[in-house]
Amino acid sequence: MFHTKQITTSKLAGFLFLFLFTVGQFNVQAQNPNANFKYTLSFEDPASNTYQVEMKIKNVDADTLQLKMPKWMPGYYQIMDYGKDLISIGAFSSDGQELPVTQQNDNTWTVPVNSSQTVKVNYTLKAERPFVAVSKVDEEHAYIAPCNTYLYVDGFLNNPVELSIQLPKGWKDIATGLEPVQGTKNEFTAKNFDILYDCPILIGNLEELPPFEVQGVPHRFIGYKMGDFDKEAFRTKLKKAVEASVELMDDIPYQHYTFIGIGPGMGGIEHLNNTTISFNGNNLRSPESINRTLAFITHEYFHHYNVKRIRPVELGPFDYDRENRTTQLWVSEGLTVYYEYMIMKRAGLLNADELLQAFSGVITASENDPGKAYQSLEQSSYRTWDEGPFGVRGGRDTAITYYEKGPVVGLLLDFAIREASDNQQSLDDVMRFLYNKYYKELGRGFTDAEVKQACESFAGKKLDEVFEYITTTEPLDYEKYLGYAGLKLNINKDKELRAKYELLKTEELSARQQSILSNWLME
Repeated sequence: MFHTKQITTSKLAGFLFLFLFTVGQFNVQAQNPNANFKYTLSFEDPASNTYQVEMKIKNVDADTLQLKMPKWMPGYYQIMDYGKDLISIGAFSSDGQELPVTQQNDNTWTVPVNSSQTVKVNYTLKAERPFVAVSKVDEEHAYIAPCNTYLYVDGFLNNPVELSIQLPKGWKDIATGLEPVQGTKNEFTAKNFDILYDCPILIGNLEELPPFEVQGVPHRFIGYKMGDFDKEAFRTKLKKAVEASVELMDDIPYQHYTFIGIGPGMGGIEHLNNTTISFNGNNLRSPESINRTLAFITHEYFHHYNVKRIRPVELGPFDYDRENRTTQLWVSEGLTVYYEYMIMKRAGLLNADELLQAFSGVITASENDPGKAYQSLEQSSYRTWDEGPFGVRGGRDTAITYYEKGPVVGLLLDFAIREASDNQQSLDDVMRFLYNKYYKELGRGFTDAEVKQACESFAGKKLDEVFEYITTTEPLDYEKYLGYAGLKLNINKDKELRAKYELLKTEELSARQQSILSNWLME
């Protein structure tokens, strides 16, 4: 429960003046057109699991530079303390004099500028762990997690950035979503630090599947040690998933898109025009394993719509120095899980029975989580920074995960909208509205209230009961909402006496139920 104190009118006016003045001051500094930032990545001894960064700073009008390393990466809602990976640092003035560097805290260093118009900062980072949210360097390749790599000058996140990459001997390929500088080799630009931090880099001797186009826009899949699998069949299925996603949202907001397989490891993180995923094609030995991998990649791909563009208002512009808490990850993550299954069905990669089986699995996981009696979906989102994306595991379980309950509530919400609108509207319409209204028209994120308003607008009625499933721990009325589409749940016990939920069609469907079910299945 959250509490607020009363604020008098005079105090509020004073606060607003101070806030607007502070924001104005920040924006003037952040948009200083004379400030210039260029980074050079190099790999002096990649076998030591380290890499080097040179940061050139020009025309920053300050007596002291405050250099910060982000504490987290958007898309992975945990404090990572990337500053601890910086193992040495030095700074030099334009005439080559060494400048003192003082570490203020775990992610902040200060450098006196002494009126120098150009400052060069050199630092070395360790990179040992194979995980999508951190950098990894070895003798054969490098995966560069940008928030784990680039120091920034506090107050200048809106300035453009240049990047040059010096490849180690024998390495020949670079995969990234950054824009290449035409006429140069291994040089890139980003219009601001948010874009720089949104573009990981994979370097080494990489393998690429044949590229494909969707509505004339090129898509690439490139990776490190991708393994032995039917690459043409995989590429064809991936293209179908992208096409189904684009058909759903009716827009392609990027000029090119790159799927980047970082090799063995853990996780996947979405970005505006790329995604980085752990990937090992040697595991693609059965239809089930192929579909699991494609669903995982579809999830990360659909995120470029849902969370990178359709986003909670708290998630951007980002504050890289602390948690960016929101109650709306049930939309950003939970509904993305919902749509990964729906897109797979619409792409022809799942049939109707397999779709019902997929939702049976998430319902079973959600209903067997003892944390459901203690934590709401909104609380799960807000507390993910403390408890992790899958809640607290082990001991007394008082937390849930929006990855499980989120898609279940999304399913019920979709059927509620279809039923209330006489099968004329659906959750698809809500997603397109949020995308066009808040991302494309207003250029901002949505608020909690605006999501509910959008759903109720397309339903044509209040949806208080469904939204109680988001804000409270009330049990879900499966019979009511699944019944709108002629579906039901059978509950059985497995060998461990764990409840197993099976989503099935009822024996006899009314014309209305059949219409909603057929429309939902797009059959």
